[in-house]
Amino acid sequence: MTDGLTAIGVPTGLPEGVTVRDEWIPMPDGVRLHTRIWAPADASADARVPVLLEYLPYRLDDWTAPRDSERHPWYAAHGYASVRVDIRGTGSSDGFFDDEYSEQELRDGEAVIAWLAAQEWSTGAVGMFGISWGGFNALQLAARAPAALKAIVTVCSTDDRYDNDVHYVGGAVLGIDMAAWGATMFAFNSRPPRPEVVGPSWVARWKERLDANRPMTPVWLSHQSRDDYWRHGSAAEDYGNIGAAVLAVGGWADPYRDAVLRLVEHVDAPVKGIVGPWSHQYPDRGLAPGPSIGFLQETLRWWDRWLKGVDTGVEADPALRAWINDPEPPATYYASRTGRWVGATSWPSTATEAVSHTLDTLRGGRDGDVVVSSPQETGTDAGRFFPFGNATDLPPDQRAEDGRSACLDLLVDESFDLLGNVLVDLAVTSDQPRATVTVRLCDVAPDGSSTLVTRGVLNAARRHGMDRTDPLEPGVPTVLPVRLVSTGHRFVAGHRLRVAVSTSYWPWVWPHGTAATLVLDPSRSSVTLPVWTRADDDDIRFEEPERSTPLAITRVEPSDPLPQRTVTHDVETGTWTLDVDPGYGGGRVYPDGLVFSEDARETYRIRSDDPTSATADSRWAIGLEHTDWAARLETTSHVAADAEAFHLVNTVRAWARDGAAGTEEQLVAEHTFRDEVPRTSA
Repeated sequence: MTDGLTAIGVPTGLPEGVTVRDEWIPMPDGVRLHTRIWAPADASADARVPVLLEYLPYRLDDWTAPRDSERHPWYAAHGYASVRVDIRGTGSSDGFFDDEYSEQELRDGEAVIAWLAAQEWSTGAVGMFGISWGGFNALQLAARAPAALKAIVTVCSTDDRYDNDVHYVGGAVLGIDMAAWGATMFAFNSRPPRPEVVGPSWVARWKERLDANRPMTPVWLSHQSRDDYWRHGSAAEDYGNIGAAVLAVGGWADPYRDAVLRLVEHVDAPVKGIVGPWSHQYPDRGLAPGPSIGFLQETLRWWDRWLKGVDTGVEADPALRAWINDPEPPATYYASRTGRWVGATSWPSTATEAVSHTLDTLRGGRDGDVVVSSPQETGTDAGRFFPFGNATDLPPDQRAEDGRSACLDLLVDESFDLLGNVLVDLAVTSDQPRATVTVRLCDVAPDGSSTLVTRGVLNAARRHGMDRTDPLEPGVPTVLPVRLVSTGHRFVAGHRLRVAVSTSYWPWVWPHGTAATLVLDPSRSSVTLPVWTRADDDDIRFEEPERSTPLAITRVEPSDPLPQRTVTHDVETGTWTLDVDPGYGGGRVYPDGLVFSEDARETYRIRSDDPTSATADSRWAIGLEHTDWAARLETTSHVAADAEAFHLVNTVRAWARDGAAGTEEQLVAEHTFRDEVPRTSA
């Protein structure tokens, strides 16, 4: 059923034998989801094909169209119907968006899968794939085990919505993305449906959407421990629910990489993992850091095995294929990393050996406690939480950060590889009931340059579990177990392995209302390294990347561009300011004539001596303009906190010009939301 829909914003030169069409998929309550289907031209009741689904809130008509054009037609040219669906209340789909990974989103996803399986041109076998949001809901729907869902490919996603997403890290508020991602989704969800899809009522429908839209950050902040809100949609709650075959993919420059290792370890269904040097991107797109791989070909082996029953050899692949980075000088951008691939037949692997050192060993045997009391700006050189391959995304030289931290060094006398999670146990005494500790593992070269390898965070109140709150007893020694995010890295002889400990890490971690001082006992503290013991190189190879011809968009560069990332220090007031362009793509012109503009800025401020001075601000300006219509919107988001509560202000204003109705630009909606959320434990 097409209801007269015309596919807009798609390439004209599709692969031979591929067709594309837009359809509405009806939900049980009558809401329709806007859908695009690429398929072999001969797909029919007499020539049925399996179906691949990507399910997102990011607008198939325009925003993801360039990326969609690289992979959906490619799958169609290889014998699949490849389907892209906009989530309820996003893009041109009907209804209203309520929250990320909500029960409504997942129920709709099950209905979409059932609809695709029931089409006359479908074999009834469905696979799901996606990166980030699409990888999340692929995994979440696999945990609901709809009968038709046979396999998934989940990229840069997580099985744990509380402690491995954009809200909390180690039980602490993830200041940088709790604020910035909430602001981004508030702006994204304020965009209008496309008039070409929904018709002349588009302004009225947009107003309804704007009136229903609410900022999500206050909701996320109201759940400060791992409660039922976060358990919903977290596949880690019961891996046994997953019935589909799982190919999990991640990158060492992506914050979700631990999920790959957990899935390979715990999923009972057929499962494989791949972790490369990549950022938060599909690993075939040529974005930094490389090297890229033939990812689409690799997924085709997965689909052919589990959706077509073809023996492609995927079951004989190592359980985990992982890239180990060579040591390189610190840089915010690597076009490509040097290193090598290794394979583990199972995970955890018998090829890893846990090697432990007490931290007094790292001090060269010196006696005495170490006082850790970091200035509040510690963390300004953390880099971006979600690297996308931009020029300033990765952490710079860590020497300034090391100077704000307590550092303990181990001279490397024989080269070795790390693969897995580093564990650090810190024996500390605190002067406050609340404290957060950040541990960084750095590779220090003979010239003193310090490259961040991995890091971990722990809100001390979560030391006994993410679902409970246990304040510290001031003056009483305790042990804080800090699990660092997994890594693959080679340390070479002559370098130093540095463990750097800080009590601040802004803006990654929102500080508690009172700064804590920790006294660290190195003799009772330790670091445990997962050392990869197999020296021989595995014969792991990937094909060169393939993609369909991408949509021919034209980038529009700003006339007076601001720096991507700046850090400034007001010496008089002691205020540090981090100013960031999130770099999601900027302005562009589409082949169908749509002019899309996107301007965003994130600003984080804090004073060296005052944890309650922290503020996070985001502003967005988005415009869409076509021949006879235009829409633009502006949003602002502000987060601050004192010792008792978080204080949030979000605003949105939106204007439309409907040429078909002969109107000038008009204000469609203007809303301000003020929220106060008590600080319970974070």
